[in-house]
Amino acid sequence: MTPEAPGSEPGAGSDLAGRVALVAGGTRGAGRGIAVQLGAAGATVYVTGRTSGSERSEMDRPETIGETAALVDAAGGRGIAVRVDHLVPDQVSALVARISGEQGALHILVNDIWGAEIEWNRTVWESSLDTGLRTLRLAVDTHAITSHFALPLLIETPGGLVVEMTDGTDEYNAANYRVSFFYDLAKAAVNRMAFALAHELAPHDATAVALTPGWLRSEAMLQAHGVTEATWRDAIAHAPHFAISESPAYVGRAVAALARDPEVARWNGQSLSSGQLARVYGFTDVDGSRPDAWRYLTEVQDRGLPADVTGYR
Repeated sequence: MTPEAPGSEPGAGSDLAGRVALVAGGTRGAGRGIAVQLGAAGATVYVTGRTSGSERSEMDRPETIGETAALVDAAGGRGIAVRVDHLVPDQVSALVARISGEQGALHILVNDIWGAEIEWNRTVWESSLDTGLRTLRLAVDTHAITSHFALPLLIETPGGLVVEMTDGTDEYNAANYRVSFFYDLAKAAVNRMAFALAHELAPHDATAVALTPGWLRSEAMLQAHGVTEATWRDAIAHAPHFAISESPAYVGRAVAALARDPEVARWNGQSLSSGQLARVYGFTDVDGSRPDAWRYLTEVQDRGLPADVTGYR
């Protein structure tokens, strides 16, 4: 059964009709949320990942790229699922050649590839070296390989947008150790990628940004807390700060807002968050709120204060 598509932002319309997006790593989580919201704005969205109806990635989860593409269709766009391992250059090259042949252009690239095992709170010497290096390959190499092949097509049309999806803003990550040596390094590298791509894309009238959601209610996160998107507030009883969490649609609406902004170049090279962009562009999460997780983490959770989202969503 195909899951119900998350609601689109009221009044979003089809202002991205005619635009072509590649959401690399769109099987689930933020990638799925982004693909659906771009579809809700009328875009044609290529959705890639390693889990299809017949094959699963090492994450061994049930969500598939076909489901995401169907959600894009249901939202009003056109979803095209393509199974791609973004660590395999020939597969990525073939993907971009297909997009060029079928669409003749690429306007939006979202690098959301991850799919890595997380070892929590382990030093570099306590971590499995194989797992750690695999994390870097999945989190960093995949983004570089995809950009290498996709950007020559993207820059053929002025106004292109590249979104490097990460966890944490530059400011927050610079001051806080994130999970483990390899996770910390991976997320910092992706933020820096956006900075470097911005430098290289600016002469071609294209923009690159790093974007982070807040505490994301991904499929895996909901499962870990024993709730669904409809009942997520029940998790607050045992995880009080979960009150600041946000749906994948929220960061999806952030990407759609960037994509439709004629002055998006003002953000070139910057590290952004869904909560920050909601204040600028005026979109909301599916419940009508505007959670600002990174400000909340800094001002409430990290200070050890009781959970209270008043003024933060």
